[in-house]
Amino acid sequence: MNKSPLLKFIFDRKHIATGEKEAPVELRVTGDYKQIYFDLGVKLTKRQWNQNAAQVVNRPDAAELNLTLEKFLRNVRQVINDMLDEGNVDMKAIRDRLKRKQTGVVSFIDFCDRRSKERKFNLSKDSKERYDRFMKKFVEWGGIEFFPDVTESSIIAFDEWLDMKKMKPYSKWNNYHRFLNSFIIDAVREGLMTRNPYLHVRIKKEKSTGGIGKYLSPEEFQKVKVVELPTESLRKVRDVFVFQTYTCMAYKDLAAFKVSKIVEVKGMKVYVGQRVKTGQTFTVPLLQEALDILEKYHNKLPIITNVKYNEYLKLVAQAAGIEKPISSHWARHTGATLLLNEGGFDMKIVAKILGHSTTRITEQVYAKLLDETVVDEMKKFEEKQKQKKENDDENN
Repeated sequence: MNKSPLLKFIFDRKHIATGEKEAPVELRVTGDYKQIYFDLGVKLTKRQWNQNAAQVVNRPDAAELNLTLEKFLRNVRQVINDMLDEGNVDMKAIRDRLKRKQTGVVSFIDFCDRRSKERKFNLSKDSKERYDRFMKKFVEWGGIEFFPDVTESSIIAFDEWLDMKKMKPYSKWNNYHRFLNSFIIDAVREGLMTRNPYLHVRIKKEKSTGGIGKYLSPEEFQKVKVVELPTESLRKVRDVFVFQTYTCMAYKDLAAFKVSKIVEVKGMKVYVGQRVKTGQTFTVPLLQEALDILEKYHNKLPIITNVKYNEYLKLVAQAAGIEKPISSHWARHTGATLLLNEGGFDMKIVAKILGHSTTRITEQVYAKLLDETVVDEMKKFEEKQKQKKENDDENN
């Protein structure tokens, strides 16, 4: 074909837009008795599109969106002009030529891979594995290859694919969307993209229902404690899980554990720390079983990466005959559940042990958390545990 195709912005091709419901803006290319449509990643309501001017209106980002449309139109025209100079316009080749023009020799996936390698420099092993996991899943999905593919529609498609993988909103955002969004922000900063579609897509970020259902019963926890394990690695993981349960620590706080922060209050060893995640302080009186584990490993817990820890925990659970997908955070929930249900602790006391608070605790207030009430309640719980063990021994 030697004639130049006609280009036109088409809004709401399927006639679904209303005053509230959005529809896409597309660029239609007509030539050689054929029509092809380009999804521009822009969705609008009926009142946000001026048909006569073919422009976005009545939106705070209207100017930005109109620049995006104009740039895309110019790029398509340039591709067609190049084809005309070559003597033939191939409608089927316009899309691929446009992608090559807009991205040069670097695809969006190549860009993400490069940025991932740069960001992993000097990070912990666990953090590096998170980037690797994202890239593996992102490539497996395959819905975005070039920069023009990064649209609201493709972000939604990625989210739906993660849904098919049975992922919860909190996991989807923190392990996948968060990484993709950060790479897009980098691309915009480097001038490779003009806008971030995440600004116009609402992705759920809320956490799951917390500890509900994600804990071991006292009987299951006991099975984990006594199960015979075939390797030293699994035995170490089990010991760390038991210690984590008795201290209700999150993994990051466990990894940051320092024996130098243990003090003595009313004859009981007490660990005073600060949560890595929130900066909140927490106070944990240490039960004898937790102290025994510390002594076993000469006051240095055998911590491994969270990813490996979670993998091995599932093997420990399997060996104990527990059909639950336990992970490191289950220890925190299990410990809290034991204190509330078995120990009969007041919710405020457990909150102090967990480090839960709505306000950031200063160093001065932090000292007040180390009160005798927490220690007294933990002592009562420990006495209950000892009495129960003595009764069990007598009955056996």
